[in-house]
Amino acid sequence: MNVPSDDLDRRLVVATQNGLPLVPRPYHRIAGQLGVSADEVMARLSKMLERGAIRRIGAVPNHYAIGYTANGMSVWDVPDARIDEFGARVGALEFVTHCYHRPRKLPEWPYNLFAMVHGGSRAEVLAKVGEIAGLLGSHCAAHDVLFSTDILKKTGLRIVT
Repeated sequence: MNVPSDDLDRRLVVATQNGLPLVPRPYHRIAGQLGVSADEVMARLSKMLERGAIRRIGAVPNHYAIGYTANGMSVWDVPDARIDEFGARVGALEFVTHCYHRPRKLPEWPYNLFAMVHGGSRAEVLAKVGEIAGLLGSHCAAHDVLFSTDILKKTGLRIVT
């Protein structure tokens, strides 16, 4: 298991686990809270990323707040031998926010490629899903769209202080 390597790494994870401060220089703000330099904060976060102690540093937008009230997980049945190729092509579309391979659960669940699509309406999401269908063409045996019905708070593992 990859864990913070020392007390400063642990304090850095605790300081950032609820998100970076929404200020022009967030690493400097965190550095001030921890009593170290901003360069030290950035270097330690980079090292934790490299060794897998943290997975990513990125924005997690509230899609509803920015006008995307329809959220559909499109699911696709594509040939396993071409999953990497199709995943890369679908994931590169500007309207796809998440794209990944998941195992099939036959016979009930034939889908192996998942792609999250957001839009201002279900019709907009379905139009974007239609673009994915066009991209996959005859290589796709079946697909569906699962629309969100509730807003869930997205959080990762937390260190309790």
